[in-house]
Amino acid sequence: MSSAITVGKKVPDFTLPATGDQSIKLSGLKGHIVVLYFYPKDSTPGCTTEGLDFTTHYHKFQRAGAVILGISRDKLSSHENFKKKQGFPFDLLSDEQEQLCTLFAVIKMKNMYGKQVRGIERSTFLIDAKGVLRQEWRKVKVEGHVAEVLQAVQALAE
Repeated sequence: MSSAITVGKKVPDFTLPATGDQSIKLSGLKGHIVVLYFYPKDSTPGCTTEGLDFTTHYHKFQRAGAVILGISRDKLSSHENFKKKQGFPFDLLSDEQEQLCTLFAVIKMKNMYGKQVRGIERSTFLIDAKGVLRQEWRKVKVEGHVAEVLQAVQALAE
């Protein structure tokens, strides 16, 4: 499945329910660099590590004018628990209907315990202050990823 979004092109507006009893709309973040990171599942080891890495560097992202948003197909109640337990300073968006997952083409067939399952392929997307997709990372390996994204954000903010 190919992505409906392309580097160098404007990302279509979207609205999704988010932690803190709110809805987040991409057009409402205009003027900010936006880091969208898709992850498979709340409270799993890799997803926890990735979220904690973003937390560690959160102030550097903020100084560069960036907003970090984590996205998975988990329910909002699961997101609220995950965010609270890990102390994430950024919001998590619930994409139960796979609206954004489909737009960014992050749903893939994956092997889990010898079975084929549909799941989110860990991916990150960098959107500039005008809403244009500047960079994408697919098939992300958690280790070192956040530092790489931070570098790209800082370069964009200059």
